[in-house]
Amino acid sequence: MTPDQQFARLVKFAMFAFVMVFGYFMLADTMMPLTPQAMATRVVTKVTPQISGKIQTIAVTNNQAVAKGDLLFQVDPAPYELAVSQAKLALEQARQDNAELDASLLAAKAEVNANKTTSQQKRSEAKRLDALYATHGVSQQQRDQADSDAAAAEANLLAANARLEKLKVSRGSYGEENLKVRQAQNHLAQAELNLSYTQIHADQDGIVTNLQLEVGSFATVGQPLLAVVSDKIDIIADFREKSLRGVNASSTALIAFDGEPGRLYRATVSSVDAGVSAGQFDANGRLAAPQESDRWVRDAQRLRLHLELDGMAMNSLPAGARATVQLLPENSLFSLLAKVQIKVISLLHYIY
Repeated sequence: MTPDQQFARLVKFAMFAFVMVFGYFMLADTMMPLTPQAMATRVVTKVTPQISGKIQTIAVTNNQAVAKGDLLFQVDPAPYELAVSQAKLALEQARQDNAELDASLLAAKAEVNANKTTSQQKRSEAKRLDALYATHGVSQQQRDQADSDAAAAEANLLAANARLEKLKVSRGSYGEENLKVRQAQNHLAQAELNLSYTQIHADQDGIVTNLQLEVGSFATVGQPLLAVVSDKIDIIADFREKSLRGVNASSTALIAFDGEPGRLYRATVSSVDAGVSAGQFDANGRLAAPQESDRWVRDAQRLRLHLELDGMAMNSLPAGARATVQLLPENSLFSLLAKVQIKVISLLHYIY
């Protein structure tokens, strides 16, 4: 074989290899979608106090596993215990004030009854003197004095009734339905609630990480003081949109983590995001701004799907761990090729 023939043969082999590799990548991209744009994520809860005060106790250490309800840290409760004591005293004072009003009401009712009796007597006496005056039995001055006394007694009765009604309004409802008592009870409940807020507990199972809290630090309402990383792992993977044809919530996949070379983990697709930020527009009152590009072939849009590991806790896997995700097709041949493909990539993680 001449050198020209050898060169021609080499060119043909190279062209054939290029066509085969190109065809494989086209087929793999369509039938065996794979993406290195994947990552393990965990829900991170920022722990913020609901009251302000100095940190008195820290009950956890950095990277400690905690369960829901475990004590994380405590704010100095002394000011809030004092507030509870003051609220209890205010409630007691409200009940005592009501007792005093009850006594005043009894006195006011007795005063009304006394004024009512006096008014009736004065009216009877005025009528009697009016009759005597008609027969010249008494003088006009005596009759006028009797009428004046009757009018004064009636005025005193009206004033006593007004004082009684005022006391009734001030007293309000009886028992625990009384307005002042309910207000004092609400203040007490708020004070006790604030006291309970001095102990900050974990809202979920997880791991305390990047703990920088120190005893004596001042906690401010709404300011995060530590973070709890959830035990639950959510694998997110970004695929080209054409690669997600036929993918649903029951599709299976294999995952190769960069930190676990040579190992594959089976997973199930849990959901596919409804969209990405590029398709989100806010109503800002402006005209449309079409995207301009002079590229003949534009970049493919990527969509995000979420996966759950099958029967594996992987508590040691940190949030942010990179991974490669291989979706498994239903066709047995393509599924076999996909497994080989992701296995090779997993082995390559020993190198890079």
